[in-house]
Amino acid sequence: MINDISKVVTNLRKNVPLVQSITNHVTINDCANILLAFGGSPAMCEAYDESFDFVKIVNALYLNLGTLTKEQEASTIMAAISAKIHNIPVVLDPVACPVIKRKVDVINKIFQLGRVDVIKGNSGEIKFLAGLQAEVRGVDSVGGQDGIIEACITLAKKYKCVVAATGEKDVVSDGTRTAVIDNGVEMLTKVTGAGCMLGALCGGTLGVEKDKFIATCAAVISMGIAGEKAYEDAKLPGSFRVKLMDSIYEVNEEEIRKLAKITFLED
Repeated sequence: MINDISKVVTNLRKNVPLVQSITNHVTINDCANILLAFGGSPAMCEAYDESFDFVKIVNALYLNLGTLTKEQEASTIMAAISAKIHNIPVVLDPVACPVIKRKVDVINKIFQLGRVDVIKGNSGEIKFLAGLQAEVRGVDSVGGQDGIIEACITLAKKYKCVVAATGEKDVVSDGTRTAVIDNGVEMLTKVTGAGCMLGALCGGTLGVEKDKFIATCAAVISMGIAGEKAYEDAKLPGSFRVKLMDSIYEVNEEEIRKLAKITFLED
């Protein structure tokens, strides 16, 4: 399976998927740049008057609820509806959903009216959506990862989608296949929006790979490897952030096969 995962990156750079992102205003520039460095084509189209129609021409849609203004809320729901109508895959990042009820309401509307193919969140967000107790502080997960595998599987089966939970170890599941990924470094937690950037990368891989589990694993592994390589040369947050962009640009099929730390679990 690792060969299939590694080929996604080559395919992405060959096809340059267009990814519409309605995302966190704090990290919109980082999301655009890391997706561009990865080989995709970012379009940060969030205007209410444009979001529905723009979805028609993209390869994937990334929805991040981090700084959810009223216009973003309307744009997000309209884009999700358009994605359902036009069969465009969607990545949802449910930022801070355990602490802000309004975001749960928006998530419910997205599922009712639109579509979601991948839910990517931190451990606290995924546990919360799966109906488990979650410890969070603002947008960050502060609890442990106990039960996170079960939470991913439960949530994936509930919504019939792929679920990716980030943390000390990352977990990806489609309800049947589950992978634990151990790439990455702690310095990723010292850079604002590393999770948002991963969501953008998931949009890129989803835009070229029909197997959503394979696509999500490819994005998570690529981000983890890029973090590891960046930390080899940059030990402080500012320089690490710059080096992370360089490193994602350099991640390739051969590196993924060689450096991926992934364990597949039996159902």
